[in-house]
Amino acid sequence: MKIVIAPDKFRGSLTGIEFCWIVKEAIWKIIPDAEIVEAPVADGGDGTLSALESQVPHGKKLLEVHDPLFRKIEAAFLYNEDFKIAFVEMAEASGLRLLKEDEYNCSKTTTYGTGELIKAALDAGAEKIILGVGGSATCDCGMGMAAALGYEFYDAEGKAVEPIGENLSSVKEIRTDKVDPRVMTTDFEVACDVISPLYGEDGAAYIYGPQKGASKEEIEFLDKGLRDFNEVLIETFNKDINDIYGAGAAGGMGAGALTFLNGELRSGIEMVKEMIRFDKKIKDADWVVTGEGKLDFQTLTGKAVKGVSESAQDQKIPVAVFCGRITLPQDALSNMGIQYSASVMLEAIDYDDAIKNGRSYLDKMATDFALRVQRDL
Repeated sequence: MKIVIAPDKFRGSLTGIEFCWIVKEAIWKIIPDAEIVEAPVADGGDGTLSALESQVPHGKKLLEVHDPLFRKIEAAFLYNEDFKIAFVEMAEASGLRLLKEDEYNCSKTTTYGTGELIKAALDAGAEKIILGVGGSATCDCGMGMAAALGYEFYDAEGKAVEPIGENLSSVKEIRTDKVDPRVMTTDFEVACDVISPLYGEDGAAYIYGPQKGASKEEIEFLDKGLRDFNEVLIETFNKDINDIYGAGAAGGMGAGALTFLNGELRSGIEMVKEMIRFDKKIKDADWVVTGEGKLDFQTLTGKAVKGVSESAQDQKIPVAVFCGRITLPQDALSNMGIQYSASVMLEAIDYDDAIKNGRSYLDKMATDFALRVQRDL
């Protein structure tokens, strides 16, 4: 009996690695001779670094950078010396998880620290950089990231503009003469999990602004800023990237990476699967167990669980999913190849109970699953 455990994180409760440990121990108590393969996954957002760290050869580099509010923090990136490849997770320096809830305000935040991580990766010798975007606290269209790499932003009076979301409309000129030349000779691949355009009702500000602390008025202001900033990007780089799928990822970092880094946007989960050789790991498995905090219609647009289930379906392997909450109807689960599902919220008293006691609820779900598998043996 071979079971592959391949979860994403439960945001605010469990990491993917913790999920693996809990489920593995629960299964072994019921089926002690089961072969368990741990393969935590992610879709490019926060948690991707730790998922890759446990499975991909690397050296971990620590350095001091600026957080979303320009405070000094320690952050990390992964670097493979043999292949000259670095993995930078945006959430390490510019993530919402770095702020207290009362500090959420994507009008005031910056991606500058992400640019510092990229510069450090270049200094380490990286010839290819994979940038995971997601989980950000920002809506600056990558302006902060670009500023850390030498791009300069000026207003109509020729004054330097601070690279934060509320200043997007102030930018009238982008100067490129001081940009780190290595940016143009490095291969950038951008792992993202959303298909949003840069602006508009489905864009970065309207869809993700509320969870980053933006009020209705601020969302409208930021959306206008993204529109105005895009006009300057068109004038400077002769690129209109608004309608490219993923341009609105991470507060417009998708657009920023396309423009300032000449990057290529790719599905985050597909990139992670390639890097950890996921399809090879699940070969001849009897079950694939996956999960994430919330399984909903957004999952179908390219989240981690969707990517895992697609690989399992290709190899005709049944999928079990353990989630915090499941809102997808049964037919949608069946279409994904999910033959067993369980949700914390079906057991928990309320949301706070689910977060506080996530470990014990996951242990129970995994135990019930193992008992079911044992009966079928």
